[in-house]
Amino acid sequence: MTRRYYAPDLLTQQPLVELPSEEATHAARVMRVQVDDEVELFDGKGNQAVATVNFVDRRQCVCRSEKPEVVDREPSVYLELAIALPKPDRAKEMIERLTELGVARVQPLVCERTQRPPADSLLGKLERIVIESCKQSGRNQLMSIAPVMKFRKWIESGSSLQAEGIAQTEKSIGEEDSREEDSPGESGEPQWDVRLIAMPGGESLVDLMAGLKEPSRQNSWGRVKVQCAIGPEGGFSDEELSACVDAGMSSIDLGKRILRVETAACVIASRLLED
Repeated sequence: MTRRYYAPDLLTQQPLVELPSEEATHAARVMRVQVDDEVELFDGKGNQAVATVNFVDRRQCVCRSEKPEVVDREPSVYLELAIALPKPDRAKEMIERLTELGVARVQPLVCERTQRPPADSLLGKLERIVIESCKQSGRNQLMSIAPVMKFRKWIESGSSLQAEGIAQTEKSIGEEDSREEDSPGESGEPQWDVRLIAMPGGESLVDLMAGLKEPSRQNSWGRVKVQCAIGPEGGFSDEELSACVDAGMSSIDLGKRILRVETAACVIASRLLED
């Protein structure tokens, strides 16, 4: 398997690309790369390139890159999960799985029944896990992890669709950054095709998927945009559930059994992101 490394400045450092310090250390000390070894670089924005190690020591690794190209391995559904994160160890495993499955963005929530809000140090570790998962899975677009928001602020904000990294994925290298009329983030208004909340008694995901595949869901951006909220252990409070319903969110039922937060997130992602 070709060794992959994260190079966020892949497009601007051509043709010699210096890996970030953490990536360089991993390449030199763990993978023990040598000069003239062939590697693959990706920038987390949809671009990748074949490269050859030009220089390496214990703290630095410089590669000579071929021309980068856009290689799109994103699913046809843009999925954001607004999640009350579980405990750190379980959150780390969940983020790894969601990255592999193709989730576009995770919005951490603090809800009424959240026992302990996630610390900034945890979010930093989760972002590193996203990079490692992309390296392993061949994904070229980093899953975004947004700053933590309290539930009330999140629901009142309208939760507008974010355009982080999407324009870069959709356009060719060197092409002007032009967006389609209904591209995300242009008007500042919510532009979700579907907004969901996981709760008992809702629509089944199987029926929902059938609806998402209807031709009427197609738009010039080319991807169906779905947002889904998942509550903490113990679920959303009655007040939070009512707020979601008032905001126009549809409920989905995940089955007869009670699932942990991280299990529910992976079930939703795996069923919505079939490609």
